[in-house]
Amino acid sequence: MRKVLIANRGEIARRILRTCRARGVATVAVYSEADAGWPFVREADEAVLLGPPPVAQSYLNLEKIVAIAKETGADAIHPGYGFLSENPTFARRCREEGIAFIGPDPDVIAAMGDKVNARRTMQRAGVPVVPGTDEPLASVEAALGAAAAIGYPVMLKASAGGGGIGMQVCRTPEELKAAYGTATARAKAYFGCGDVFLEKYIDDPRHIEVQILADAHGNVVHLFERDCSVQRRHQKVIEETPSPFLTEEARQAICAAAVAAAKAVGYVGAGTVEFLVDADQNFYFLEMNTRLQVEHPITEETLGLDLVALQLDIAEGKPLPFTQEDVAARRKGHAIECRVYAEDPVTFLPAPGRIVAYEPPSGEGVRVDDGVEAGLTVTPYYDPMIAKLVVSGSTREEALARGRAALAAYRIEGLKHNIPFLQRVLESEPFVQGRYTTHLVQELQAQEQKGARQS
Repeated sequence: MRKVLIANRGEIARRILRTCRARGVATVAVYSEADAGWPFVREADEAVLLGPPPVAQSYLNLEKIVAIAKETGADAIHPGYGFLSENPTFARRCREEGIAFIGPDPDVIAAMGDKVNARRTMQRAGVPVVPGTDEPLASVEAALGAAAAIGYPVMLKASAGGGGIGMQVCRTPEELKAAYGTATARAKAYFGCGDVFLEKYIDDPRHIEVQILADAHGNVVHLFERDCSVQRRHQKVIEETPSPFLTEEARQAICAAAVAAAKAVGYVGAGTVEFLVDADQNFYFLEMNTRLQVEHPITEETLGLDLVALQLDIAEGKPLPFTQEDVAARRKGHAIECRVYAEDPVTFLPAPGRIVAYEPPSGEGVRVDDGVEAGLTVTPYYDPMIAKLVVSGSTREEALARGRAALAAYRIEGLKHNIPFLQRVLESEPFVQGRYTTHLVQELQAQEQKGARQS
């Protein structure tokens, strides 16, 4: 692999750039007019303008990106996450043009991207799935019948969905009737497919995922779990590893299930298998993400690995350089990631604007993966994430203390950001005690509203 085109922007583009530079691999950045002055454009060996800011005219223009790869002589494309990273058509186009797609086979991407198909595949592999429907629902009447069989509460989900968009909890038949039309319309609008299905809704769940790596020689290992239960609007905002909730027995079981899931689909590359875990530590397959995850740095920090470098190795056909036992021996300490967004810290609505001052924290056990600098404008065109603050320590308590100190030292001026919210979470008793679920954020908001009314 001599030259890699990075089909993404911001912090993940810089993250991939760093590994390519360390390996002596040349890089090509692609960018929209809105990103012309951003660091990832300046830091790449070559940079090519894609077009206007809207994603359909820039970062989702797969034919233009493939054409730029050919024009610049790139022999591989790394898609990062989001945008085209889980688009089987893009992966196939790369293959047709003789360009290595740094990710799994397009057929695997397609199979795991269809949530109903993924559920069937996991059931055949013996991986536990949340009770639900195995076919897209044909009508609201079919939905009501299925919900009666599953038992309320249920969750309506888009078959082609992700990121929480289109999900709706229904606790009664009346709520399901009211939600069905909206859910199908949103599924059609966001994902181009109006199919929806039902799952049993797990009360007070944890969202725990397992990182896996698989090479083209039949080797599959897990890199342990990440607890991603701190979410707002069904989207992750703080992650940590190891999970403070899992027993060692449950950890071994969920990691083994993730490896079984990867083997069941003939997976090759870096991937993540996501699970819901109930209060009794029963776990259920949620989905498989066929790409690098936003939260991959906490796995890197506790294992001393470079996941992007391993992705490049796998794409070059190299075997994994370690066994499962080797991975277990490498694991040490604890790591926490806080996603820093340009958003209102109370309503969580995006708050684009110009960054007047920017000074990230530093020090022992502190890593900041960012894509911005002072003077840049966070636009409304893309995800408003500014940076990922990753803290690690020999114990969870040490990582937590470093996280609080790093957030206090983080200086961002000129726009609203969510650092005050991140601080509230890291100081909250449920998080400190490791006794939190996916409802933590709503519980904190309810406490604050109650406090405001009483004051």
